[in-house]
Amino acid sequence: MAAKKITKADIIDALYEKTKMNRAEIHGAIDLFIDEMKDAIARRKIIELRGFGTFEVKIRKARPRARNPRTGESIVIQPHGAVTFRPGREMKQLVWDIGEDAAPKN
Repeated sequence: MAAKKITKADIIDALYEKTKMNRAEIHGAIDLFIDEMKDAIARRKIIELRGFGTFEVKIRKARPRARNPRTGESIVIQPHGAVTFRPGREMKQLVWDIGEDAAPKN
């Protein structure tokens, strides 16, 4: 069974319940945070959030003989950046015991 998605609106509601801050202020702060992360990633900076994980850009090599899965046509893939995430130690420990048959916690 797939886990339930949490949206930005869900996070805003949860923060509102915990802090009683204005929803608009919370929304603005989250948008600023996301924009800062995107700007840093675009500048190839590494973002480390202790206890959560690290975001960084890795360069993928060119692939001269890739295939389009829909058409089977051979295509050339140029070198390009890809955002990667490595979970931090606390995040790894938090999810370590979750098994395939474990019910998602809401």
